[in-house]
Amino acid sequence: MDTADKIVAVNKYVEAFANSDIDIIKQIYSHEAMVEDPVGTDPHKGMDAIVAFYTTGLAAGAKLELTGPVRCAGNTAAFPFACKIGDMSINIIDVFEFNNAGKVTSMKAYWGPENFS
Repeated sequence: MDTADKIVAVNKYVEAFANSDIDIIKQIYSHEAMVEDPVGTDPHKGMDAIVAFYTTGLAAGAKLELTGPVRCAGNTAAFPFACKIGDMSINIIDVFEFNNAGKVTSMKAYWGPENFS
């Protein structure tokens, strides 16, 4: 998977939140994927758990705004963004790991209490 394809996947992820579109989430993740958001919490494993996790965020009106460029290395992409829900904003860095089919197999979100504004 080349860098351009990884960047497209990140932009589709942002688009999923802009449009509250769970189908985009289903398209970018593999069926066996794992989401750890934030790192250190129990991961959401498999498509059903991932869909349930994102459905909650989308229903809350979460919107994402990239705050810097996507960084790609090997089979991963890391990207900084602000997650905005109403007046609250959280500065986050997500790391996607991709399989050979171009699907996200792992997402880890790095943020904590100090990242709220």
